[in-house]
Amino acid sequence: MPCQRPANQPIFLGVVGDSAAGKSTLAGGIADILGRDRVAVLQADDYHRHSRAERRQLCLTPLAPEANHLDILEQHLCLLRRGQSVLKPVYDHTTGTLRPPERLEAKPFVIVEGLLPYHSRGMRDCFDVKVFVEPDESLRTAWKLARDCAQRGYSLDEAKDSMTRRAADAAAHIQPQRSFADIVLRFAPSADDNGHLNARHLLRPTLAHPDLGPVLDAGGKGGFHLALARDSDGKPVDMLDISGRIEPRRAKAVEDLLWSLIPEASHLRAPLGRFTDTDGQEAISHALALSQLLITYHLVKAASSLSPR
Repeated sequence: MPCQRPANQPIFLGVVGDSAAGKSTLAGGIADILGRDRVAVLQADDYHRHSRAERRQLCLTPLAPEANHLDILEQHLCLLRRGQSVLKPVYDHTTGTLRPPERLEAKPFVIVEGLLPYHSRGMRDCFDVKVFVEPDESLRTAWKLARDCAQRGYSLDEAKDSMTRRAADAAAHIQPQRSFADIVLRFAPSADDNGHLNARHLLRPTLAHPDLGPVLDAGGKGGFHLALARDSDGKPVDMLDISGRIEPRRAKAVEDLLWSLIPEASHLRAPLGRFTDTDGQEAISHALALSQLLITYHLVKAASSLSPR
């Protein structure tokens, strides 16, 4: 049965995609906007069934459903949705081992990010907003190799081999979840190849998206452009393109418009768009910042629709 949620219980955001797609960066920025004290972040990777060494012995990848406690994850999502706390497992990415469980308290907003949170209908029904992140594959490859070598103890050859072994499971289990998302978000390098990120949002009609008319480009030259397009399945979608080279003044105008559309959240303003580049340096992306704010708009609107009148 679908999870049931009383009024004024947590608003759920799902951020799903392949490994190193930028899920944590996107989710972390949204949590900063909303206020970390008001957000519970649940990492679906914590529900891995086996340690890294055990997966190698079993010839499993963490992308395979059978390599994860998805039944427990679904139970915990339903409990959190009702405002209850959970005692969740913990997976240590640094060592690839399972650690003692930790308690997670429900908060006004719950962000769930990981590989498989849309795998079952029971899990999908728990989300108010569902995002699927699919960066340009060359970009994801660079991010994954840099992260796995710098943070997770892999050699370069081991990281490359891991990507090769995961490819079939990514196609079989990760990519199909794209069809359930309200927003499909794609990052790609800009044409100048100067570290700028372009962002493309496929906006499906499953959400009431904001009216961006006052700041849209007529010809797409100002860095913020909306057009009607066809998704890979042939269905019509709105396609919002945000250039990585959008001028700061223009980006601020769009940001100010979005904040004006959620006046109930004007106190939430926070620095946006921070990410770590492939050299390990902190950088700022206007396209990422506006993407984080657009998604936050939907969360705040979902919360305000449940507030007592």
